[in-house]
Amino acid sequence: MAQGPTEFLAATARYCVGMADGLDIDQMLERFRERAEAVKRRNLPPVGGDERAAFVKQAQTDYQDYAMIGDAEGSLEDGVLTLRIDLRPSSD
Repeated sequence: MAQGPTEFLAATARYCVGMADGLDIDQMLERFRERAEAVKRRNLPPVGGDERAAFVKQAQTDYQDYAMIGDAEGSLEDGVLTLRIDLRPSSD
């Protein structure tokens, strides 16, 4: 039987209770850095045309998202996880 939105949220809340207690922010950010690198190494499937373009576009989006989170500075205060990402251009 499918869950409605209320049941889904209740199940999610039960799962997340106490999650902050065991959260290692540095390990979490490292997993995102690893995901970004995995996307860069991902092989293109044997597709062409529009499917290939869609795959490449999705890979670029995935890499950007994972890399941004991987570069974040994280903190956990009062059970609230905050990721700080500096999007300003580098001053090189």
